[in-house]
Amino acid sequence: MKTEFSLAQLADPDIAQADKILRACVHCGFCTATCPTYVLLGDELDSPRGRIYLIKEMLEKDQTPTAEVVKHIDRCLSCLSCMTTCPSGVNYMHLVDQARVRIEQRYQRPLTERLLRQLLAYVLPDPQRFRISMRLARLARPFAVFLPTPRPSATPGLIQRLKAMLALAPNRLPPPGALPGSVFAARGKKRGRVALLQGCAQQVLAPRINQAAISLLTRHGIEVVLVRDEQCCGALTHHLGNDQDALARARANVTAWQKEAAGEGLDAILVTASGCGTVIKDYGYLLREDAAFADDAAMVSALAKDITEYVAGLGLEQVARQDNIVVAYHSACSLQHGQKITGLPKELLSKNGFVVKDVPESHLCCGSAGTYNILQPELAGRLRDRKVANIASVKPDMIAAGNIGCMVQIASGTSVPVVHTIELLDWATGGSRPALSASS
Repeated sequence: MKTEFSLAQLADPDIAQADKILRACVHCGFCTATCPTYVLLGDELDSPRGRIYLIKEMLEKDQTPTAEVVKHIDRCLSCLSCMTTCPSGVNYMHLVDQARVRIEQRYQRPLTERLLRQLLAYVLPDPQRFRISMRLARLARPFAVFLPTPRPSATPGLIQRLKAMLALAPNRLPPPGALPGSVFAARGKKRGRVALLQGCAQQVLAPRINQAAISLLTRHGIEVVLVRDEQCCGALTHHLGNDQDALARARANVTAWQKEAAGEGLDAILVTASGCGTVIKDYGYLLREDAAFADDAAMVSALAKDITEYVAGLGLEQVARQDNIVVAYHSACSLQHGQKITGLPKELLSKNGFVVKDVPESHLCCGSAGTYNILQPELAGRLRDRKVANIASVKPDMIAAGNIGCMVQIASGTSVPVVHTIELLDWATGGSRPALSASS
């Protein structure tokens, strides 16, 4: 794709990167076939190729984003399926992230939308605030029926978004998990030492996931530390276009993990929420222009691993095969497209006795995508229903996934139990049986 940035514009490292990305695009359109919003809506501007044209014009002409541009960028899930499909290696992720930052800096959203986005950015990255909000949402949910039914609109309104938010609140919350700063000793001969990302929403909604990871890791000789000064990974505010907040969180985490690595040592930083893992693995890029953090951020990105990447090298000691349990494996977008981890989780499940079934249209997003199921509830609901129907077609006993957002989204549309991949691997290697309920 031909670009026409001025030399002054190209002096900006972000614009220079955007120019490189845009020039890699050859207009082939392969991305349209695997883009969830294009599949649903059939609008070229709701495809990666269409959005690339919109972003190119906005950046080249240094324009204030228009309502039309914002509408189509907001509809993007950042599922990154287009990057898997693209034969030219276009890094759409870094391009759309840059567009979102520009929108948040230069576009004046309606007041109610600004307030909602600020609320999400304030509550979701903080486990204590999130826990309180979930309790309040549970109390408010019965009153959702009294909210008026909004008229169909290209852009969802506040009432529609509030209804979606209340619908996602769980019936009950589990007790909190282990405290930051906790260290879990390896059992038997110590083989390694890792930091385990504690997460934000996950530690409130499903602390059992990290409990299963700790159980499996320590049983296989790995010491696990929950780093005390760790923060939210920054993914949520990053995808909302609030780069200042996201980069501040990234710097805080780089500092905390680098300190831990320099002290007792770390073999890896393990992540059980793949949406977080994709962003942490990108810290080196995000902080590349920050002289004080660039080297340490690159080190952190190199240490970051999805939990399945790490346990695959442990030689799991199988205790009880579960050959009669059929598992539909949902490949989270952030794992298969963002981190290019596709077959490994399924191989681990199969080797440890589960009957693993591929889900049709596995490349399509479930509609969770961070806060997408709140900010774009109609599209998210259609994608969830499509995903659930595809899962049902393989008649599973359980659904396994590697990302808490996907788990909550899918569980809201099915009665089939949804569990994390690491829970099944922990069970197969001597841990506890996962709680088998769709809302667990």
